[in-house]
Amino acid sequence: MPECIFCKIAAGEIKADVVYEDDYVLAFKDINPQAPIHVLIIPKKHIERADDIPVEELDVLKKMFAAVPKVKEKLDVDDVRLVFNCGPKAGQTVYHMHLHILGGRVFGWPPG
Repeated sequence: MPECIFCKIAAGEIKADVVYEDDYVLAFKDINPQAPIHVLIIPKKHIERADDIPVEELDVLKKMFAAVPKVKEKLDVDDVRLVFNCGPKAGQTVYHMHLHILGGRVFGWPPG
């Protein structure tokens, strides 16, 4: 998707503070952090929403979750909150599936 900012980040057209990268996913620091540690993991392939992922693309979720311990190790954090926002009422603002890794502080419940 040429107009997708996360696709441009994955393609290297826009700079990001990259924490982890492999052939399938890219993890980078959020530019508007909501916690002391706030990293986004995106698939390099454009998929709009985690709750509407095509069955044939489900393997990308495995790859995204496999990156989580690598990001945690790199940032030296143990306890994290993992979040997918799906749709505008849930807070999704970029329509390229992404997993938030939040840490570095205590989180309340319900999340808000």
